[in-house]
Amino acid sequence: MAEEKTSKFGELIKQIEELSVLDLAELVKELEERLGVSAAAPVAMTAAPGAVAGAETPAEEKSVFTLHLADAGTQKIAVIKAIREIRSDLGLKEAKDLVDSAPKEVKKDLSKEEAETAKKKLEEAGAKVELK
Repeated sequence: MAEEKTSKFGELIKQIEELSVLDLAELVKELEERLGVSAAAPVAMTAAPGAVAGAETPAEEKSVFTLHLADAGTQKIAVIKAIREIRSDLGLKEAKDLVDSAPKEVKKDLSKEEAETAKKKLEEAGAKVELK
């Protein structure tokens, strides 16, 4: 059966092996979005039993954040503009819909620096934001 998988997926595996690290990360992110899954959750769950519970848990710092719009505030136009800066893939209507449907997830899988910058933009526009 292993030979069948190799022949069935051999070309695909070869293509994946030839990808750069950045391209591979982009592929994983796109697959997560299309399939509605997260590759990070299973890894974290499998790593937890092997980790030393008392020693590593307090020292770990979160490295991936989700930007969550808690409340759009009173200056919705400014918040919509900030959303469009953060999510350039959204059109005006989509950004407005996102702001109107708060509380709502704005963007996930952000680095700490990206998340802090985006949070600052939205807060300056008058929104209430949470990093999760």
